[in-house]
Amino acid sequence: MAAGPDGGPEGGTLSSGDIPPPADCFTPRPHTGPGPLDQRPAGEWLVLTAPPGPRQPGHDLPGGTGKTQLAAHLARTWRQGQRGLLVWLTATSRDSVLSGFAAAAAHTGATGADAPEIAATRFLSWLAETSQPWLVVLDRLSGPADLDGLWPAGPAGRVLVTAADEAAVPGSRNPVTFPVGAFSSHEAQAYLMARLSADPDQRLGAVDLVHELGCDPLALAQASAAIIGSGLTCRDYRDMFARRREQIAETAGVQPAAKAVTWTLSLECADELSPGGLPQLCLVLAALLGCEPIPAAVFATRAVGEFIAASCGAAADAAGIRSALITLQSTGLLSIGSSGGARTVRVHPAVRSAVLSAMPGSMQERAARAAADALLQVWPDDAGQSPLARTLRACAASLERAAADALWAGGSHRVLFRAAESLDAARLRGPAAGRWRAIAEASERVLGTAHPDTLLATTRLAGAALAAGLGADAVTAYQRALDIQAGHLGADHPRTAAARADLGAALLAVGRPGEAISVLEDLLAAAPGRGSGIGSRDVDALAAQDTLVAAYQAGGRHRDAIRLAELTLAERERSQGPDHPETMLTRRNLARACLAAGKVKDAIAHGRRALAGAERVLGPDHLDTVDAVGALAAAYHAARRLKDAIPLYERALSDRERIQGPDDPETIGIRGNLASAYHSAGRMASALELYERTRADCQRVLGADHPDTLAARANLAHAYYAMGRITEAQTLLRNALADCERVLPPGDPLTAAVRTSLEAVSAG
Repeated sequence: MAAGPDGGPEGGTLSSGDIPPPADCFTPRPHTGPGPLDQRPAGEWLVLTAPPGPRQPGHDLPGGTGKTQLAAHLARTWRQGQRGLLVWLTATSRDSVLSGFAAAAAHTGATGADAPEIAATRFLSWLAETSQPWLVVLDRLSGPADLDGLWPAGPAGRVLVTAADEAAVPGSRNPVTFPVGAFSSHEAQAYLMARLSADPDQRLGAVDLVHELGCDPLALAQASAAIIGSGLTCRDYRDMFARRREQIAETAGVQPAAKAVTWTLSLECADELSPGGLPQLCLVLAALLGCEPIPAAVFATRAVGEFIAASCGAAADAAGIRSALITLQSTGLLSIGSSGGARTVRVHPAVRSAVLSAMPGSMQERAARAAADALLQVWPDDAGQSPLARTLRACAASLERAAADALWAGGSHRVLFRAAESLDAARLRGPAAGRWRAIAEASERVLGTAHPDTLLATTRLAGAALAAGLGADAVTAYQRALDIQAGHLGADHPRTAAARADLGAALLAVGRPGEAISVLEDLLAAAPGRGSGIGSRDVDALAAQDTLVAAYQAGGRHRDAIRLAELTLAERERSQGPDHPETMLTRRNLARACLAAGKVKDAIAHGRRALAGAERVLGPDHLDTVDAVGALAAAYHAARRLKDAIPLYERALSDRERIQGPDDPETIGIRGNLASAYHSAGRMASALELYERTRADCQRVLGADHPDTLAARANLAHAYYAMGRITEAQTLLRNALADCERVLPPGDPLTAAVRTSLEAVSAG
């Protein structure tokens, strides 16, 4: 389908995400529903939630009123005849929200090169600006934290939420809450009659059964399924229900809710239809793996077969397991569907809660480890952002919430690390950092500080936090990894040296060059004959020198940067050759060091050699080549050779937009550099357009308080001043200075530069 004039869909409604199919004999709730969405105002947040009132733990079950089914019906109805975009996503985790928004961004003309966080930000911006109708459905939103900074809004759209608790949507969103409770008596009777239409004799006593079940949707679904499967009448089932409810009440001392009774009768029915206990075992595994679609392939794994054989005393083949799953579906305990062309199994949250509560601890541990093994056996090698990988991550998260102790018994289960690695591969940086933090803390608590899994998780946490922009957390984690290595391997061990190198690089990355220099100088000073392991397979001394060059440059020690870069380049050319990628990287570092020191001719010479080598060896589309283009452009710019600089900047910007996407921070940075070159060349209209876009992109992608955003605001102010817009320039610089003083540490060079600019502009 073609894109519309503002990048959206044209000629009909596009859908992103899998809308659940209608349940058998679904009723649109003419008496107890909220009515069609198109009769509600645009911009509204409608939250379908549980009815108010306390729930008795252990004697009631969560959900079961049909919020998701009702939301799916409202979404399908809205889609009919609409021209816009419909997004359906499961909102049970930040991972799923980001993945869903990133997938939806593809329908708005966004490129697929963006990381999910960036793609999600682009998508939310599109929602805020488009004039085309849109509907975003956030199904089973668990809490506001999962949508922090990701709340969809826009004058042309609507947001529909299903949540167990209305507090999942904060009051600042001004949500309209609609409690979804029991059917009306008319809706309940119409539903039951439709379900039992194949054999009208089974309807005998239907009115009394509806009353006995309190018009509860899930209880009616399970009761009707059991009636159909067993050949009972409504009157027969009502008698069974009354007896079972009395038994549970006598044991618990509290009257149970209807669905807390019906699920037990459905399980008995399943066992009668498929003797041998196989349905129960399949239901146990499904409950542990959660309420999102579970790939049916999980149940066909060797791990599941071995678990069933050990539990039943007899092997079960794939056909027997499929039969058991079908039996569970026919009795209303789970549903079988498809997602992306693959068969899936899904358990209702109420059934899951009941099964987990009733599961003996010994069975839970065995079943949990079998489920974890099964996930690993179907996990694709290409992890990434594939739908299967997202589904398996959700299953792993549900399994951990249900049976974390079992997954840490005797050591960490590999599935814990596999799920976190999948988040890394999918570039879901925030969720990945959170997952690695949880693993590192649990590993240290359960296995101890010295365990290899603790060190691995701590190191991976550090890398994930750095990638997510959580600088302080990254440095803390790298320091922790260094302390662990030094404490258990000694200060001179190669792995300790590697951890020290990682810490130095992290300190530099978060803008603490002085501390980075201290760490890296100590590391390199210990190298000659002191057993530090520098130059071993664990630590690359030349790589550490490259990092120290960058730290010297960031710390203003330009002569030291040039000296060390020249030394490193000579060593690399001797040991690796002039065309090795790392040799060319060092040459680019030398070019930048020369430029920072004001040695423009040397910067141009090294920059030209670096670019020529990269083009010859790596090709024009390699990111190292693109980086070399930008480095040479900067050198020409400093030399006032704007006719040479501007085409290179334009080439670098075009290449980064094509390869990395328009919202990658590197792309935004080169866009700002090109704006500055236009400014220097007197092309003020072009410069102003790019300055304004760079400021907006920085604020949207990096945040209002990021140093690059503050610098972009100052650059835009300079353009305003050059064009005679003095008042706008003063206001922008004044606000930027206030934010610099609030956000940046005292004495930061950016704060000083903005203050100087403001003084100059104010002085006229």
